[in-house]
Amino acid sequence: MPRTPKELREEMRRLVAEYHGIVFRERPFIPGKTPVPVSGRVFDETEIQMLVDSSLDFWLTTGRFATQFKKEFSRYFGLKHALLVNSGSSANLLAVTTLTSTTLGDERLRPGDEAITVAAGFPTTVNPLIQNGIVPVFIDVTTGTYNADVSQLEAALSPRTRLIIFAHTLGNPFDLATVKAFAQQHDLWLIEDCCDAVGSLYDGHLVGTDGDLATVSFYPAHHITMGEGGCVLTDRDDLEKIAGSLKNWGRDCWCMPGASNTCGKRFGWKLGSLPQGYDHKYIYSHVGYNLKLTDMQAAVGCAQLKKLPQFTEARRKNFRTLKEGLKDLEKFLMLPEATPKSDPCWFGFLLGVREDAPFTRHELVAHLESRMIATRMLFGGNLIRQPAYADTKYRVIGDLRNTDYAMNNVFWIGVYPGLSDEMLAFVLETIHDFCTHATHA
Repeated sequence: MPRTPKELREEMRRLVAEYHGIVFRERPFIPGKTPVPVSGRVFDETEIQMLVDSSLDFWLTTGRFATQFKKEFSRYFGLKHALLVNSGSSANLLAVTTLTSTTLGDERLRPGDEAITVAAGFPTTVNPLIQNGIVPVFIDVTTGTYNADVSQLEAALSPRTRLIIFAHTLGNPFDLATVKAFAQQHDLWLIEDCCDAVGSLYDGHLVGTDGDLATVSFYPAHHITMGEGGCVLTDRDDLEKIAGSLKNWGRDCWCMPGASNTCGKRFGWKLGSLPQGYDHKYIYSHVGYNLKLTDMQAAVGCAQLKKLPQFTEARRKNFRTLKEGLKDLEKFLMLPEATPKSDPCWFGFLLGVREDAPFTRHELVAHLESRMIATRMLFGGNLIRQPAYADTKYRVIGDLRNTDYAMNNVFWIGVYPGLSDEMLAFVLETIHDFCTHATHA
């Protein structure tokens, strides 16, 4: 008798678990031979089982797993809305573009308006400003935290200032109390880029819940992964409606893929100068994009989200191990500091080579890389020195001295949950050996 689809799915789940146990089994760590990554995907058979389960539906666009993930992820943050997109960069583009909607009236961003941000960060926090004709105003960061120097906010303010957009640098929250109060005082929009900070706490609550909008990335390097993917979070119904339109080609219709007539009057609308009754599925109220992710990605995210608490604790534990293990080298290395009132879910461990150290960042990084210990710069360093922005209009407050220090002296190593105690011990040993030899050279 032929097996039922349900029985076949169960058999596939069993086979996937068996496959995972063979192909992805843990392998011994060999110091200097086994890579010590800065980040990576951490998963078990559950993610693959859910990925296969979703593929058997052959529902290749947004579907039931996306609906489940949105519901659970927005509940995690205590917010009304989570809009899933294809990357964290797209999430930033969607968040900024949402604020340009004409439906916001006088509140909307217009070309020539200004947004306060930092140059010591990732390009796609800033790029959506440029792509929407918004002028970035760059303030400096503070050393140790590499978050925005909030003492420069007043100097950055102008009659054209309409927005503040900052990332929580490598999971370390920026000074939300000061920034939020400043934004409210001057009637500014606030976007929190939380792509590196899911699970970080500020004053006892999750980052991503103070801004008008917040963004998240699900790239493999981040706190949970879908392979690719991102999310825009908001508690405002009007912003959710605009963002939903923009990420779905700009159409006015809000039907889910495969659905029709959710509004109950698909052929009863009269918008713009279109004829009465034009199909609502093809009425466009915004100049938008297609930024949707697939249901297969969302299925992986559903499995990953259940692991977020243990991932968060592992990141904090690994950070503490590195911080305690490197305290004796503070005369050479500037160690990362959590911002006041925060409990970061660290994305990485930032190290600054002091300017009077007997070695350079380049020398230390080269040594670590030669021992298979991966390193990364603080993303773009100082974005205004990047070739991509040579012809970009922006303003700069002060001399960005600390941003240049980060560009020249700072790098980071991993704290992600895939790192074992053996790996972290090897990292500490390697850095100590290098510093000892550099001191006596």
